[in-house]
Amino acid sequence: MIKHADHFHGSDLETIEKIYGIKKEDIVSFSANVNPLGISPKLKSTLSQRIDAIMSYPDRDYTELRKCIALYVNAEAENIIVGNGSTELISLFIQIKHPKKALIIGPTYSEYEREITLGGGATHYYRLEEENDFNLDLHKLEEELTADTDLLVICNPNNPTSTAISKNDMRKILDICKQKGIFVMVDETYVEFAPDIQEINCAPLTGYYNNIIILRGISKFFAAPGLRLGYAICGNLDLLKEINQRKNPWTINSLAAIAGEIMFTDEEYIKDTRSLITAERTRICQILGACPNVRFYEPTANFILIKILKEEVTSMDLFEAAIREGLMIRDCSTFPFLNNKFIRFCFMSPAQNDALLKVLLEVLR
Repeated sequence: MIKHADHFHGSDLETIEKIYGIKKEDIVSFSANVNPLGISPKLKSTLSQRIDAIMSYPDRDYTELRKCIALYVNAEAENIIVGNGSTELISLFIQIKHPKKALIIGPTYSEYEREITLGGGATHYYRLEEENDFNLDLHKLEEELTADTDLLVICNPNNPTSTAISKNDMRKILDICKQKGIFVMVDETYVEFAPDIQEINCAPLTGYYNNIIILRGISKFFAAPGLRLGYAICGNLDLLKEINQRKNPWTINSLAAIAGEIMFTDEEYIKDTRSLITAERTRICQILGACPNVRFYEPTANFILIKILKEEVTSMDLFEAAIREGLMIRDCSTFPFLNNKFIRFCFMSPAQNDALLKVLLEVLR
């Protein structure tokens, strides 16, 4: 039994294995938010044929990789920069911009606050209100963007709420921030899972605004966190040049660069992923909608945030009930503005989703 104060990230399978005596290979992680289809079949069948690439240094500019990404996101290759996961790019961006005061839309991923704090900046949160289903109130946000704010951080779709800001509203935010001299960092890690990607994909806006940088990676949608490949889209060429000058050379190895070139062109895999997530998102929302002891918030990404309405049940109760069956969900009580009545889980295969729902609903009845 663990203490209530202990919480786990989706990658903490070794810790779970130690505490619960469950082999990590037997754990189905509904906490990591990774594509249940696994890695791209095209990548799996062809990457081994390129193994000789490790005998040479990668192209310092990653020209072919950036071209593939540009085609995938419908942007100019010169507006693409790649890094060792989006984490490296977040860190470099914060080091260069060195924000004194940043406003983060939350509850959200903790790495943003960590990087800003390490850089000596102060962080404040714009709170997404539960009463508004964790959707953004544009007018209230504008009021929070004071003259001393120099950076706005947005995760879109947001983790853990799975809510999203439309491209039209993002344009309004960029206009407001432009007037106030505020740069906007948008993390689009989960955008490819959205029902209507074009509704929230802000990559096209980088062609019109120089105060936005968009961060993405392959860890979630392409199920390849171990490759550590991230990229950013930005129309501010001076900023990209500065990031490139600060970045260590060859932070992406040869095989990871080739893998990126392959997976971004696997159209059948991309289509199958979106089809599976869309179907399961709809089905699971219907099931949860019939349960009186939970409230869910309309999800845009490949995961869903749930509030427990049964008084005597906590997020840890559900976590432990699930992990005993080898199913790992996310206890959300450590996120800002959430408490021990919130959990999050991602959508896996239909059979795996059914197994999890059976456990959760038995406790919640």
